[in-house]
Amino acid sequence: MTSLLLRRADGILTVQDMGRSGHLAKGLSRGGAVDRQALIEAAVLLGADEPLSGIEMAGAGGLFEVEQPMRIALTGAPMVATLDGVPLRWHASHSVKPGQILHIGGVQAGSYGYLTPGGGMASDEWLGSQAAHLSIGIFSPLAPGALLTGPDPCPDAPPRVIDPVARFNGGKVRVIDGPQTGLFADDVLGAFFETEFTRSDRGNRQGVRFDADRGFASEHAAGLASDLIGPGDLQMTGDGVPFVLLAECQTIGGYPRLGTIIPIDLPIAAQAAPGTKLRFQRIALDEADRLWQTERQQVRTAVARCRPLVRDPAMITDLLGFQLIGGVTAGDELEER
Repeated sequence: MTSLLLRRADGILTVQDMGRSGHLAKGLSRGGAVDRQALIEAAVLLGADEPLSGIEMAGAGGLFEVEQPMRIALTGAPMVATLDGVPLRWHASHSVKPGQILHIGGVQAGSYGYLTPGGGMASDEWLGSQAAHLSIGIFSPLAPGALLTGPDPCPDAPPRVIDPVARFNGGKVRVIDGPQTGLFADDVLGAFFETEFTRSDRGNRQGVRFDADRGFASEHAAGLASDLIGPGDLQMTGDGVPFVLLAECQTIGGYPRLGTIIPIDLPIAAQAAPGTKLRFQRIALDEADRLWQTERQQVRTAVARCRPLVRDPAMITDLLGFQLIGGVTAGDELEER
């Protein structure tokens, strides 16, 4: 076990994994990474078969060092990153050595960036997960100090880069009907799916609000009994404003739900920064079933978007320390000595 040293936290930094499933009956929502795709892409960059736990950075990162050589993967919302002052490519893995200073600045698009060590995090678990669940007080935002990580199985593996799934500048998210879609009149539903929404500045790990010029209220929501809600649900306020529920949403809610964003598109809504434009597209359940993938399937799919990172020699400060031509030897290896 080794350590990633957090010298300074500039944003809200938390350890996140894929969350705690199976505890809804106890009132505990899954939690975990707001952008689960970011941990999928980090796993592929690091050669892992399944998502590792990493550090979720809301808005800004901080200053880091390492105690042992290790790889890191930078995924999720693109952020400004440098290693000893040299710019680092985002959506890529990199090697970090003791004594080097890793600086991760603010987001350039989207909302949540992720730093994943090659061995994942090795922080405490509760109910089988390391994920901080801030809304109900499971673990806390990270403070400066040593953060335990697992050993990197391949610290010398060459860096890699991945083409990320597009999700940092809004766009279109697909929605399936839910048990309460029928509470909304057809003309309200039609208008809702033809409207362009703007991500409000109201949002956190529980959910985000999207504004439009008009409301989309239901006339049949009075006296509605509270029932199960979950990430991706489009919960409508009394005046018809949609909130997209995210990882730390409550388990029970009483506002009517117009539908549910399919899991593969939920990161688009989760990563939308304030002011980002978004549209909702209604699709049938069988199409949503066709698009659904397990985590392992998502990892295998992402492998096809990953390749070795080719760096610009002008950006390599210790160029003479690299073996630049594979297969070249001194030429006297077979001579008798």
